[in-house]
Amino acid sequence: MLNVTRLRILRELHLRGTLAQVADALSYSPSAISQQLSLLEREVGVRLLEHVGRRVRLTDDAVTLVGHTELVLAQLELAEAELAATQPEVSGTLRVASFQTVLLEIAPPALTLLNLRYPSLQVEITQRAVDEAFSGLLAHDFDLILGEEYPDLPDPVRAGTDRADLVRDPLFLAVPSHGAWARQPDRIADLADAPWALDPPGTASGDWARAMCRGAGFEPRVRMEGPDPLLHAQMVRTGHAVAFVPALIAAEHLAGAQLAALTGNPERILYTSVRAGRGGHPAVVAFREVLARVAAERRPDTPRRRLQAR
Repeated sequence: MLNVTRLRILRELHLRGTLAQVADALSYSPSAISQQLSLLEREVGVRLLEHVGRRVRLTDDAVTLVGHTELVLAQLELAEAELAATQPEVSGTLRVASFQTVLLEIAPPALTLLNLRYPSLQVEITQRAVDEAFSGLLAHDFDLILGEEYPDLPDPVRAGTDRADLVRDPLFLAVPSHGAWARQPDRIADLADAPWALDPPGTASGDWARAMCRGAGFEPRVRMEGPDPLLHAQMVRTGHAVAFVPALIAAEHLAGAQLAALTGNPERILYTSVRAGRGGHPAVVAFREVLARVAAERRPDTPRRRLQAR
């Protein structure tokens, strides 16, 4: 019978690319990783690795074996979930990766509620961008991650994962309440000359914001570019930029700024993802339920002002 630990090492090499990265992830030495992979080759009786310069690459047979390993690991996680469901209380450690908006507004009250309801459940949270979080999820670095999907930029469910939508978070326009840009625009196009605070290109939020500006007929003049929503909010509050902001941020961090609802009521979707086979684990179920309750309670009212379509 094939050794599951060695199969997982092969899978890690497929995901991470180098023996050094696998060794670091699994807390082994590179020589121990090489030894385990050599033993696996003897077990299966086929060549699994080939050298390309100083690196190694998986053979076609190895990639086939990784596919079977995915099924084995998913089945083992399903068994763990079923066994955990028979226990009298939710316990253990849940490793979570999330981006900043959720960490700011949802995670703290969610942890407070979890401590009250499930005192034996420990939650460890790491801040990661969505793509990096997905890589960590599939590599078993995390048990659950939080992601976001913006309008007209669908985020497909990754193979081997289980996604559950958490909440729809409206997107607003925020302008300063004082200074040169303290206007009450009727349309986004009225801000063609304004300085903007935007997320970087290549991110869902950054690409969506630029598409909104281009749809209004202009290329945004970016004064501040970065992934920090609190810095965006500070630029608006201090009169130095305008920005698109999610409602969860606007509720707590844009006091004094002017908010306007956007035409069509665009929303981003916040969701959670776990590996397939782990969606029924009691720790995952408990965390998802608490997140959903907190997110629903923190939804703000829609601004009275609404921008015109043109």
